[in-house]
Amino acid sequence: MIMLRVTKHGYVTGMKISNTKNKRPTLQDVADLVGVTKMTVSRFLRNPEQVSVPLQTKIADALEDLGYIPNRAPDILSKSKSHAIGVLLPSLTNQVFAEVIRGIESILEPAGYQTMLAHYGYSKEAEESRIATLLSYGVDGLIISESYHTERVRKMLSVAGIPVIEIMDSVSPPIEQAIGIDNQAAAYAMTQFMIQRGRQKIVYFAARMDQRTLFKIKGYEAAMHDNGLAPLCLKTNSASSFTLGAKFLKDALQQQPDTDGIFCTNDDLAIGALYACQKAGIKVPEDIGIAGFHGHDISRAMVPLLATVITPREEMGRLAAEHLLSRLQGNPVSQRIIDLPFQIEAGESI
Repeated sequence: MIMLRVTKHGYVTGMKISNTKNKRPTLQDVADLVGVTKMTVSRFLRNPEQVSVPLQTKIADALEDLGYIPNRAPDILSKSKSHAIGVLLPSLTNQVFAEVIRGIESILEPAGYQTMLAHYGYSKEAEESRIATLLSYGVDGLIISESYHTERVRKMLSVAGIPVIEIMDSVSPPIEQAIGIDNQAAAYAMTQFMIQRGRQKIVYFAARMDQRTLFKIKGYEAAMHDNGLAPLCLKTNSASSFTLGAKFLKDALQQQPDTDGIFCTNDDLAIGALYACQKAGIKVPEDIGIAGFHGHDISRAMVPLLATVITPREEMGRLAAEHLLSRLQGNPVSQRIIDLPFQIEAGESI
């Protein structure tokens, strides 16, 4: 489009107006602003020390002024490396996975790798779609927080030619490598601890019903049976919440009025149940003992302190990133399954 304007001297001139709003700045735009060649700017982006110190400052200022966004597609195509790692999680709001991400990024960022996060909401179909998307972006490796996948996922991962590490579970057979804990053993240990503290009528609260929760239920039920006690499990496919924990407490007392123990698949449910007990005048731990799973930060600041299974989520993320980088450097898998220790935190609620 041509727009006519009148200059201060009375002349009419034509000025071409682009129909594209907010045109993305190019390398040439940066070079023109600084007064250097496009190749000089490119050298700076690859390694700032390749240009003089005064020029480094000028180019950096121009990049910031223009809001330049590097286009890494040619680099990826030429080197077959994206310097990006795909991280697939069931939730981006759950504190458990926030700590996993912190562990991953503490290793990847200093090494010059970016994380591409995706979540699948505990859906195998969504996991399949997200993995396909991450692979389409040419990620150099994948960290996946699930051990059970669709056949299409297994096929995609087998032909992708990149290292894959599954986290959170150390029991299920891994595709290549797994780093996690034995969820069944952890749930067994906490149930056994509650029984040793005198609890006989322990109810298990379960949400989401993913594979790790199913392992925890097995551990709880095994401990109850081994001690000649009757298990009772309340289940839902809904997401965990404080409100759900309170609802489960009400349901448990209706089904088993003499309930004296509650073990929850995570701390969210346990905290909701504990607050509901306090609201109803039920004393914790005198009347009902309550335990959670994972050891969220809030569980360390509550009154009473929440008994919980402490899991090494940040270490899990850190180790996954370290092993992935090692394999990207051409090293073989050093340990196919890494079983991390969990810890029973007695707290004050049992």
